[in-house]
Amino acid sequence: MKVLMVNGSPVAKGCIATAFAIAKEEFAAAGVECKEVVVGNKDIRGCIACGRCGELGRCTFDNDLVNECAPKLAEADGIIIGSPVYYGNPNGTLLSFMQRLFYSSGVDLRMKVGASIVSCRRGGNSATFEALNQFFGISGMPTVPSTYWNDVHGYKGEDVYTDEEGVQTIRNLARNMTFMMRAIADGAQEYGIPERNKEIFTNFIR
Repeated sequence: MKVLMVNGSPVAKGCIATAFAIAKEEFAAAGVECKEVVVGNKDIRGCIACGRCGELGRCTFDNDLVNECAPKLAEADGIIIGSPVYYGNPNGTLLSFMQRLFYSSGVDLRMKVGASIVSCRRGGNSATFEALNQFFGISGMPTVPSTYWNDVHGYKGEDVYTDEEGVQTIRNLARNMTFMMRAIADGAQEYGIPERNKEIFTNFIR
């Protein structure tokens, strides 16, 4: 099993890095391979809706991490998106990256599992958590549960370890994610991935 971890924090050793490190411990114990990509400190522009990705099979902007990460997303069995809270929202750089990656890559994401982890000093975690999870349902990806919403509290990376329930939540998340990836792989081998219809595209303008 392989997990792609997308770190949307601009702080190299911040709270998201600590949360990812905790998850990696559980994944390593289960023999799950992790690849982490840090995007929060990169210069990544937003989508301009040019439509060129439909022709090229990749984003037309080829000077940042989006196209580089598409093969990693394709080979992963699951993805974890991590972001600090900025004004009750995910980091804008991360959102630009995720929107372009999911839209332009053409990767079949059905039955890959998804999870998000949010860090905040005090508030805004639920709204940020909800925003990140929106990427999964529209892509046919089951969302991994834990024993609480996947957030940790702290101002610096080391503060996360004092949030004992947050640490517990991240450990349980990684264990559940491992189980779901394995179970889905077994089910796909036995029964195949469910067929889907993509024939209807509603446009309310008549």
